[in-house]
Amino acid sequence: MQIISFLQFHFYITIVAIAVIGLIVGSFLNVVIVRYPTLLAARWRRECQEYLNLPVEPKPKFNLATPRSQCPRCKKTLKIRHNLPLISYLTLRGRCAYCHEKISPLYPIVELLCAILSVAIVIRYQISWQALAGLLLTWVLIVLFFIDLKTQLLPDAITLPTLWFGLSLSLFYMFVSPYQAIFGAILGYGLLWITAAFYQLIRKKEGMGRGDFKMVSMLGAWFGPGIVLNVLLLSVFLGLITSFMLLALKKISVKQPIPFGPFIAVAGWISLLSGPVLIHKLISYL
Repeated sequence: MQIISFLQFHFYITIVAIAVIGLIVGSFLNVVIVRYPTLLAARWRRECQEYLNLPVEPKPKFNLATPRSQCPRCKKTLKIRHNLPLISYLTLRGRCAYCHEKISPLYPIVELLCAILSVAIVIRYQISWQALAGLLLTWVLIVLFFIDLKTQLLPDAITLPTLWFGLSLSLFYMFVSPYQAIFGAILGYGLLWITAAFYQLIRKKEGMGRGDFKMVSMLGAWFGPGIVLNVLLLSVFLGLITSFMLLALKKISVKQPIPFGPFIAVAGWISLLSGPVLIHKLISYL
């Protein structure tokens, strides 16, 4: 409690500290975004090979903790001074320190985004347990946003534990009551399941992955049923606007699917920041 009181008194120092922590966490989120889909695909291949009695490929020589980051091109391990969040990218002018190959802008984008969103959460909730929970959800949403954007996957190993964590928080009435959390989780999954089933009945093909169901269910567990429909409406609106823009710019074709998870993540984070108020206002303007 003394630590919380100190942080509340020195709030501006806390904001700077949260920004730095956000950059550091963002650096780790980059590792998860890049490595976890590869680890997941390798595990699926091994499971299929075992089932078919085929030679099983060896496990990858990396995980989320080791080895240290390396250049994708020259494979040289980066030193600590080459891997400082955001700073190294700027000082190296976006290039590898060894082979001078361009580094993906994804890394500084994730780090900076993580820092900005983390600061926004702390400003919104001040120094509280809600702020800590909000930071954790923010970081999860960033990971889901970029993994789905790159691979069209929303891993159960991320969405389901976060769903259960949201249900657990409801025992302490962190954001909603246990009843609201349970009903929100059921409603979030059920609405998308019914929508997808109806779409498949009409179009004779799947239009949405079950990972999207679980992600909305996850948000329902955190914020209750009152926010689920608003999240869906806002994410659908964002998805339609983005699709029309990409079609107009000829970046995608009419039949090319786009991931829905990033739009759910954006709508979910807006819900975290403002509750139903901002979403209601946004929807009222549509």
